[in-house]
Amino acid sequence: MLISARRMLQQALRVSGRSAFPLVKWMEKWVEGATQGGTTKGQAVKKLKDMPGPSLPSFAWDLFAKRGLSRLHKLQLEGLQRYGPMWKASFGPILTVHVADPALIEQVLRQEGQHPMRSNLSSWKDYRKLRGHHYGLLTSEGEEWQEVRSLLGKHMLRPKAVEAYDETLNSVVSDLISKLRLRRSSQGLVTDITTEFYRFGLEGISSVLFESRIGCLDEVVPEETEHFIQAINTMFVMTLQTMTMPSWLKHLFPKQWNIFCQCWDFMFDFAKGHIDQRLTAEAEKVARGEKVEGRYLTYFLSQTGLPMKTVYSNVTELLLAGVDTISGTMSWSLYELSRHPEVQTLLRDEVLSVMGDRRIPLAADVARMPLLKATVKEVLRLYPVIPANARVITDRDIEVGGYEIPKNTLITLCHYATSRDPAVFQNPDEFQPHRWLKKDSTHHPYASLPFGVGKRGCIGRRIAELELYLALSRILLEFDVKPDPEGISVKPMTRTLLVPENVISLQFIER
Repeated sequence: MLISARRMLQQALRVSGRSAFPLVKWMEKWVEGATQGGTTKGQAVKKLKDMPGPSLPSFAWDLFAKRGLSRLHKLQLEGLQRYGPMWKASFGPILTVHVADPALIEQVLRQEGQHPMRSNLSSWKDYRKLRGHHYGLLTSEGEEWQEVRSLLGKHMLRPKAVEAYDETLNSVVSDLISKLRLRRSSQGLVTDITTEFYRFGLEGISSVLFESRIGCLDEVVPEETEHFIQAINTMFVMTLQTMTMPSWLKHLFPKQWNIFCQCWDFMFDFAKGHIDQRLTAEAEKVARGEKVEGRYLTYFLSQTGLPMKTVYSNVTELLLAGVDTISGTMSWSLYELSRHPEVQTLLRDEVLSVMGDRRIPLAADVARMPLLKATVKEVLRLYPVIPANARVITDRDIEVGGYEIPKNTLITLCHYATSRDPAVFQNPDEFQPHRWLKKDSTHHPYASLPFGVGKRGCIGRRIAELELYLALSRILLEFDVKPDPEGISVKPMTRTLLVPENVISLQFIER
């Protein structure tokens, strides 16, 4: 009832105009405050058995007969429409509670405890156990996770520390501009821009991790680097197929599991090779009496006393974590800007006004580009790289939305659904960056969380955002970006992460 009241108030705010804004805003806060504990006085807490949701046959039909694994983001919206802001779904022994309302997502996250736990990424962990690898930031939990998170946070979350990487990243952006010029047809068309931005993302995170280049943007990409890119792509596809696969089934149908392991083997070997190469070069400098200084993250990690297996695991996971964020967000940003030339013009004018006669922006310049930041926010609202996150509360039962959620229950946070919910965002399917610049914006702060929030928020967020800002501003200075002349519309699909369903091709017209 209270959730419905909140939705009605949001609708009222949209139609009432600014004169009613203070009153409706106060009432909305009252409603959210009343729902914070999940129930109001006199209401009984409900059990999971009382929660709506699909039957097992219905859920299995959606997943397998209707291409559900590639439509997981759409299933969030369908679940919200059918069952309301919370529903449960069972697949074999696994029961998941889906939460698709910002206020309820906030309730979950405010109860996650000292050491938040995501979904257990069971197949990722099973692989590490099988090979004797340590866990990294994406797979570790508890004190082990906290230690590495604290060490990396000093160099990845502090704004001043991240600004120091702008020169390194600008060098990669320059190579990207050259690669786009090389790839253009006589009409300026670059086909499959997502692939180019994937390589750009990998080259950027590699330069930050290793302070060296791996050739992703060379005219001919090194075979080892190309193999690494394919390994990441295949691993994410196999993740969906192996995540819920019990151990006995992996032995009965080994093909998917073996491919999954082979991808991880190559990714670990790739990262280890680059780490060992840098550390060997530094050891030789020390032997010659030279001073060793490094700004790259592997150097900082290697100086902490962590076991090298922990360093290898964390660098491997950071490599793959940074690539899709850059690739997807760059692709969708330019896709939308090409279809909204008026926004592209305003954004280019903003960059020019800040830059003046300079052609290469610095991290400090970005602070004076609010529309650029709003554009990236809007793209990540429409196309969140991680369409759903998850939490597992291990130490106690919690209460969310009037339901008691037993400890160790997998709770899926449906970010795609909340960011596309018309009760939260007006015209939710439209690209409107200026919605983030309005002072009277009414969306809930937990409605769009592309980088997560709190302790488990994305540790690479600031570096990824800086890379996006530098690249987008430079591209707009160099090119007018226009749609594919064939006018092909591209929709997102789920591949563990949210990716374009079809190839995105765009025209880059020299300015």
